[in-house]
Amino acid sequence: MKKLLLIALSAGCGAAWAQTPAANPMPDGSRDMYAGLGVQSAPRYAGASGRRLAALPVLQVEWSNGVFVSGMSAGIHLSSAPTVEFGPLLTVLPGRDEAGSGRGMDGVGITEAFNAASEPVEKNLLASRARLDGLDHIGLRVQAGGFANLYLTPRWRLGASLLGGSGRERDGARLELGVQRLAAPFGERHRVSLAAGITVVNRHDNQSYFGVSREEAARSRFAAYDAGGGLRDAHLGARWNWTLHPSWMLTSNLQVQRLLGSANRSPLAERSTNLTVSTAIAYRF
Repeated sequence: MKKLLLIALSAGCGAAWAQTPAANPMPDGSRDMYAGLGVQSAPRYAGASGRRLAALPVLQVEWSNGVFVSGMSAGIHLSSAPTVEFGPLLTVLPGRDEAGSGRGMDGVGITEAFNAASEPVEKNLLASRARLDGLDHIGLRVQAGGFANLYLTPRWRLGASLLGGSGRERDGARLELGVQRLAAPFGERHRVSLAAGITVVNRHDNQSYFGVSREEAARSRFAAYDAGGGLRDAHLGARWNWTLHPSWMLTSNLQVQRLLGSANRSPLAERSTNLTVSTAIAYRF
């Protein structure tokens, strides 16, 4: 059986480098593909106290020429060296609306759909869903850049990615640095991966997602706040893959994120530490 590819869940938090599957040499013209569906519980936005439950698509495809699609990321493995991986990377970053959640490609909100169908809607529910009322809407963004991974051992790797294109004016940039333990076996059917990392952003990115302009302060409940660049967060993650059948797998993910620096001091940050959990079933084609 081919090496088990790491499953990346779309809309998952965490380092972009951790979403790049390990290079998997295959016969020319072949591919390896997983697709499935699950559910994710996550904060409405980084630092939010409220949570949202969303349907979560799972998709991972890798072709023999090095091209891969992994969740909301796509890239190309350009290196042929066994201990080094690098190449271009594209990722989709969900938008943020007045409720603090993105729309469209970041998953279908189950709680939102239920509430929309329920009448009458309570006033306190409306208030909780519009926690960012008065702030500018940030649309979905496509980030472009590159990734690089260095294997310390066959199961341990250091990773980095640098991506630009986030924020209101698409002038934000993010650097992700981390370390990952790949697919430690527990019996014949279980694999666990561990990851830890940090996110460094420029001022434009941090101001877009954690700052409050004077214009926004005038029409919202928040005071004006300038968020500078620098270290934005540290995060820890664990992924458990359970092989139910040669073609079926249950994949579950847990991530803890701790806001730091200007992001943690922002009036938008209701909680310094957030937890994201998800589980999905995937079929291998």
